[in-house]
Amino acid sequence: MFGTTDREWAILLAACSAVPLQEKALLLELLLKAPLRWQRLFELADKHGVQPLLHQTLTGLNHSVPAEERLQLQQAFQTNLHKSLLLSRELIRIVDHVAARGLDAMPYKGLALSEILYGDIALRQSGDIDLLIRPRDLPRIRDAVRELGYTPHFTLSAPQERAYLKSGYEYAFDGVAGPNLLELQWAILPRFYAVDFSMEELFQRAATLTVAGHPMRTPSREDMLLVLCVHAAKHVWGRLVWLCDIAQLMNAPDLNWNWIGAQARNLGIVRILRVTMLAANSLLRATISAEVEQSLPKDAAAMPLAEEIQRHIVSDSAYNTDSSAYFRLMMRLRERRADRWRFAVRLVLTPGPGEWSAVRLPRQLFSLYRFVRLSRLASRMLGK
Repeated sequence: MFGTTDREWAILLAACSAVPLQEKALLLELLLKAPLRWQRLFELADKHGVQPLLHQTLTGLNHSVPAEERLQLQQAFQTNLHKSLLLSRELIRIVDHVAARGLDAMPYKGLALSEILYGDIALRQSGDIDLLIRPRDLPRIRDAVRELGYTPHFTLSAPQERAYLKSGYEYAFDGVAGPNLLELQWAILPRFYAVDFSMEELFQRAATLTVAGHPMRTPSREDMLLVLCVHAAKHVWGRLVWLCDIAQLMNAPDLNWNWIGAQARNLGIVRILRVTMLAANSLLRATISAEVEQSLPKDAAAMPLAEEIQRHIVSDSAYNTDSSAYFRLMMRLRERRADRWRFAVRLVLTPGPGEWSAVRLPRQLFSLYRFVRLSRLASRMLGK
């Protein structure tokens, strides 16, 4: 994919690639000799969450980067660094406040990934704080973060919250530093995706690392790989940073690939893993080792899907996640017929906040929201 006719994309992929530093520098020097739309490159890097990685790579090639663009790149890097420091302070404050109440909150993505994969909180573009929690702890942790000034992005009634704990996966909170600054997640995906991780087991296998100088528990690297692959698939791999993270994990030493393969088979996500790793290999030259090949069953459908996904990633288009095309893709990504069937049934019959806000039903008729869901879903599908 480095041969793409879009030079800006070629530079971005080269900057984020998993090739040795010297080879990367030589490739970039060649690419930077021709005229370049610098603003497009910077916009792509920001959109795909890889601005810090672009900065890191181009810093060693200052003679090839015009002074004005060098300054702009440095300013964007400093802005991200300041936000990372702010989020680090808030993360420590939240985790300590929750722990003081005898509760667990486990960071993943964001700052945790910065430390695990890149060894520096400045090398991953900061967005918000994501914390994994046990479903039973949501009410108490929600109250704890409220004491720190965080307010839920939406409010649910008691019946709605009980249903949402079963069907949904996250609560977003607004903070003084901005909206949607904190997300509490008691599941990896909404229930209708039919990928049923055990949150209790994720906590049992958790590892301890240092985030911004503070020890915290995070998912094991093996769990992190599985979680990141299904998260990227849910969003149709729409940001390059997600593949960068997975490429870093793929190259990590001593991963237990036998366990990863067994867990992927149990969850029915072998195809999702294969598609993700094939895309990381093609776009970022991440190595797919012989151990990986031995641990994951062969799947003839994976390569065509990976090629389709690669074309989508380097295009300017976005998948409409309410469209029939999106739901068909999610089904094509599952290798087992039973999982495709569960996805379809749950998708149709699982109401959520959209249905609860669209139609107000009395508490005694709460079970009828599944018909509201069916109606709204049919309307959206017919309208696409």
